[in-house]
Amino acid sequence: MNPGASATPALLAPLIAGYLDYLRDEKRYSAHTVSAARNDLQQFAEYCAAAHVARLEQIDAHLIRDWLGRQRRAGREPASLHRYLSTLRGWFRHLLREQRVAANPATAVRAPKLVRKLPATVDADTLGAALDHDSADDDLAVRDRAIIELFYSAGLRLAELQQLDVDVFDERQPSFTVRGKGSKERVAVLGGKARIALAAWLKLRPNHAAAGENALFVGRRGTRLSRATIAVRVRDWARRNALGVHLHPHRLRHAFATHMLENSHDLRAVQEMLGHAHLSTTQIYTHLDWKHLAKVYDDSHPRARRKSAPVKAGK
Repeated sequence: MNPGASATPALLAPLIAGYLDYLRDEKRYSAHTVSAARNDLQQFAEYCAAAHVARLEQIDAHLIRDWLGRQRRAGREPASLHRYLSTLRGWFRHLLREQRVAANPATAVRAPKLVRKLPATVDADTLGAALDHDSADDDLAVRDRAIIELFYSAGLRLAELQQLDVDVFDERQPSFTVRGKGSKERVAVLGGKARIALAAWLKLRPNHAAAGENALFVGRRGTRLSRATIAVRVRDWARRNALGVHLHPHRLRHAFATHMLENSHDLRAVQEMLGHAHLSTTQIYTHLDWKHLAKVYDDSHPRARRKSAPVKAGK
């Protein structure tokens, strides 16, 4: 092999392009997801070029395992290896449907054990106090407070909030529709304080939005805020209000999930509110108190309930 080879084999380039078109046009995946798939497949194609792959039949489970092994030795985390393998499996499923291959070699490859780390959260009282005492003394500070309240109230992903348009909201409705991963829509609930914060921003927004701009949150130039800018504004809001923790959009989403679970203990409902396709994804957000779980068990399980002793006859 020539480690320096980096050209995408002519055989693979059109097949990758066709798959990306499928993800974008038929599956309606976000630009971020399509870009990630492009990067993953480009890396794999470069490895195939170095391995002198000339036919699709040469790509087998052994070759895929070797590529993943090289990625691991290069310092890639298990989560990244899982994504690489998932991308390859999806690509080969598409090639199967297109009758370009006879089998999916990626299905025979096992991903490394994935240890999921619990995302950091923020205490409910601490976050609530910071929001309640936020002075929001200028228009952009009002906007930033609405951003924080919306993240925390609805458990939105960064991409979901960034893509929101102003016409999504109806002041008479306590909920709104959000487009999540894979362009799947779900209903998100807007809490009372979030509605107040959002209404305050909507009154000021016409003074800042450029003509014809539909974005809910706009910047100094009147155009839609980028994801990077939103993340910076969230971080700066936390510093300005002495929150004492590094705050970012996913941390607010995790705070939403954690605090909802702690108070409702309804994993299925929180799954729906987060827009998770699988319950196992929601389960990483559980920080439930084991004393509470033990009490629920004692109170609920038929073989765990403490029953009063029967009264003996004659007493």
